[in-house]
Amino acid sequence: MASRPLDTIREKLALGVGANAVFDGWSKAAVDSAAAQAGVDQAQARLAFPKRKPGMIDAFVEGVDREMERRLPPAKLAKLRIRDKIRTLVWTRLEIMAPAREAVRTAVSTLAMPQNAPLGATIGWRSADLMWRLAGDTSTDFNHYTKRMTLGAVYGSTLLVWLDDNSEGWTDTAAFLDRRIDNVMQFEKWKASWRSREHFSASRFLGRLRYPPR
Repeated sequence: MASRPLDTIREKLALGVGANAVFDGWSKAAVDSAAAQAGVDQAQARLAFPKRKPGMIDAFVEGVDREMERRLPPAKLAKLRIRDKIRTLVWTRLEIMAPAREAVRTAVSTLAMPQNAPLGATIGWRSADLMWRLAGDTSTDFNHYTKRMTLGAVYGSTLLVWLDDNSEGWTDTAAFLDRRIDNVMQFEKWKASWRSREHFSASRFLGRLRYPPR
């Protein structure tokens, strides 16, 4: 389905609004500046972009999602190990957001407010889901949900470290991300082992219910 004109304009402006929000805040001024830089009519830009701060942040993150998807299609990730796929996806998001880092700090604080928490949770889940889909995940069982919750926690904690990272090349963030992914991989191995043992134990238990020992 073709995008509506206003959707196309919003997507075109999203990252630019984030970059300008560093100076203008999440405001109409940031939208106007992004529109001027992109050669978009100001009136159309204002019509296309959300008016309130939470909506602007949501549109910005959607822009990050789309740019990540453009840079890392599944075919580009196909030959990587799963841990390397996840690391690449998370790191690419940080690179995309780099021009807007100070505005991202404000965005995180805004979405942490009680009235915006549901939106923040929706945004986090959407991004984690996209990352797993780009990584090739096709699970539909309970594992589908645990993977996304775990990745959401990894990404969220890494984002907070990145916002305060002044090391060259974000080496502190890179080390933190690697440790968190190691923890996740260990958890996934344990979960697979637990499921295997649980399946065996459950089958034996049901068999005993049907044929109790004499």
